[in-house]
Amino acid sequence: MSDYILSCCSVSDLSKEHYEKRNLNVVLFHFAIDGKQYLDDLGQSVPFETFYQEMANGAITKTSQVSVGEYIQAFEPLLKEGHDILHVTLSSGLSGTYQSACTAAQMLKEQYPNRKIFIVDSLGASSGYGLLMDKLADNRDSGMSIEENARWAEDHRLELHHWFFSTDLKYYVRGGRISRTSGFLGNLLHVCPLLNMDNLGHLAPREKVRTIKKVEQRIVEKMAENAFDGLDYSGKVYISQSACLDYAEAVKKLVEEKFKKINGQVEINWIGTTIGSHTGPGTVALFFWGKKRGE
Repeated sequence: MSDYILSCCSVSDLSKEHYEKRNLNVVLFHFAIDGKQYLDDLGQSVPFETFYQEMANGAITKTSQVSVGEYIQAFEPLLKEGHDILHVTLSSGLSGTYQSACTAAQMLKEQYPNRKIFIVDSLGASSGYGLLMDKLADNRDSGMSIEENARWAEDHRLELHHWFFSTDLKYYVRGGRISRTSGFLGNLLHVCPLLNMDNLGHLAPREKVRTIKKVEQRIVEKMAENAFDGLDYSGKVYISQSACLDYAEAVKKLVEEKFKKINGQVEINWIGTTIGSHTGPGTVALFFWGKKRGE
């Protein structure tokens, strides 16, 4: 195994056990519930079920990214131990954390000139970002050098598809992503917007689909249109969900029925407290490898 640290942030939305199994270092974001601050520590301080129930009950949630100082605190002990670091961040299209990580890395390189620190913008989020990390762990474990793995991430990150839908628009209204009128009409007409992530790492609305059953089918159709080898896709598939496991299970069933060659079972994860603070409960996201994302 190549001797360098592969690192990411908690917003890559994998389980604590998954990070430990793949030997991934995790840097924690922050969130607040009605003004009370917490670390986004993978559901340890606030269980995900409790978090989404608080939101459903009307709690106001806010988030904050990792600061330059916190990145320094996270990276410096690893450098002191003699490790090089490849850290992959949340999409720069959603957060300023990439720039913070780059600033921290530059400051640390001056103190530790014999160590290597690579910072890569995932242009992804949630378990899509997590699926990228899982592949980078495969690369590391197969002997790929830190330079090669950083280059691989930059060359292939846009092949990681993020498609998601929401069943409750009030949280998108609250966050200013859609107007109150659109949100009211959407909920009244049972519209579930289908979105994806574009080539700049921004969230982009693509279609308005009426009823949950139809949007569950449509998101799987998007996978068939975009996945490597179409219905013969043989890579991994991740799903993340925010307190709507039944909808996630329905999408998983459709994927496994349609794609007979996928690598193992579809893995379902929670949308963590940072991303979930903006989506609220009722969001399902589907992640897979495919042709490069466009605008």
